Amino acid sequence: MNRTLFTLLAEAFRYPHPGHLEQLERGLAAMPETAPRPHLERFIRAVAALSLDEWEMLYTRTLDLSPLTAPYVGYQQWGENYRRGNFMSRMNAELARLGIGTDGELPDHLIPVLRYLAAAETPLPDLLENLSPAVDKMHAALRKAEKDNPYLFLLQAVLEAAASLSRESVGG
Repeated sequence: MNRTLFTLLAEAFRYPHPGHLEQLERGLAAMPETAPRPHLERFIRAVAALSLDEWEMLYTRTLDLSPLTAPYVGYQQWGENYRRGNFMSRMNAELARLGIGTDGELPDHLIPVLRYLAAAETPLPDLLENLSPAVDKMHAALRKAEKDNPYLFLLQAVLEAAASLSRESVGG
């Protein structure tokens, strides 16, 4: 499992702030060649062309204001119901066990989920089963709404990384 990749993906989903772009560029430079890397490069190039204010607006429009692209694995899979609550409870326990903070997000948000994947030796099977379908829903909704949105590249990078996790978990 590529811990550097999942850590960088989590960082890319944080709200833009001064120095954020440089941090992502340094992380990318340290990352080995993997299937998600070209998507991350495209995302970083696209947001580098924006001012910080423009990037903040893009982030808010994409990840905060649209329920179709809300970056919550459980919400994307089950909506607001018991199954999501059960999933979040298990994720919360796993995050606590590994000492991973949520930075004020719910435990099924992509930031703590990706940090968890960077740290967990054996990720929760429920997470492995649901990460790709959840991110795929986000990607499809965003592609339909805004086909030139740079976050499409970031979501594609997560899909590639999740595919590699799925292959590892089945021994392929």
